[in-house]
Amino acid sequence: MYQSEAPPQKNLPTMYDLPSEGDNEEELESTIHPRPPWETLPTMYDLPSENPEEPGLPDEFHDFQPQLLRETCQSPVYPQEEMFIGTDLNLYYDVRHFAWYKRPDWFLVLGVPASEKQEDMRWSYVIWQEGLAPFLIVELLSPGTEAEDLGQTSRSANKPPTKWQAYEQYLRSPYYVIFDRYENRLRVFQLMGIKYQAVELVEPKFWFPELQLGVGVWSGKYQGTEGLWLRWYNEDGDWIPTFAESAQQEKQRAEQEKQRADKLAEKLRALGVNLDEI
Repeated sequence: MYQSEAPPQKNLPTMYDLPSEGDNEEELESTIHPRPPWETLPTMYDLPSENPEEPGLPDEFHDFQPQLLRETCQSPVYPQEEMFIGTDLNLYYDVRHFAWYKRPDWFLVLGVPASEKQEDMRWSYVIWQEGLAPFLIVELLSPGTEAEDLGQTSRSANKPPTKWQAYEQYLRSPYYVIFDRYENRLRVFQLMGIKYQAVELVEPKFWFPELQLGVGVWSGKYQGTEGLWLRWYNEDGDWIPTFAESAQQEKQRAEQEKQRADKLAEKLRALGVNLDEI
């Protein structure tokens, strides 16, 4: 009968084989007491937040900022039902190339109705279907898209046009706005003839006479976050209130009305008027 050999014996370390105190103390210290994960693991600044194949994917700022623009875009000459606002929505612009699209951070189309029913809400914005190009396109600058946003890239052979070329030459949108929150810089480009021309801004604000609204950089708190934000203002230079600000203003007005009514009641009672009999 075949009998297997015994497995080789392992020589276990004895107390004389263990390192004495002071030997490799630093190495043992790092093994016994490793550095905490928040000191060694990569942070959000080390990890990519954008897909290399499709740079410019939304981060938290790209979620909040378009909401603020949407909330405060309240034109006195264009009712809400005659304006379409797109946020991070595919924009198809060439009837000869169905696969070509851009994805602006925010854009406004005048004269195109917003969807009244949920089932009619747009999956994309298709120029040859809608018939009108955006009046205004807004891009929120991010490191991965800065060069293309500013028209500093060239079109590659057999590739779709760059973002700048699509907005300027295909869509021919009258206004193109770029906001860089890192440098607190607002850039406005207006279509003059066939080219975008940079508008010289004295302050980070720009007035759109067609809308009777202006857009500018506002320093404040939106949805609990303090910072620099792009939002709309009226002809008096006042910032258009957000939904939360409007609700708060209504609440304050109601409280003021109640206080005035209470004071009037006190005066009438002091004059001997029985309010219960009125």
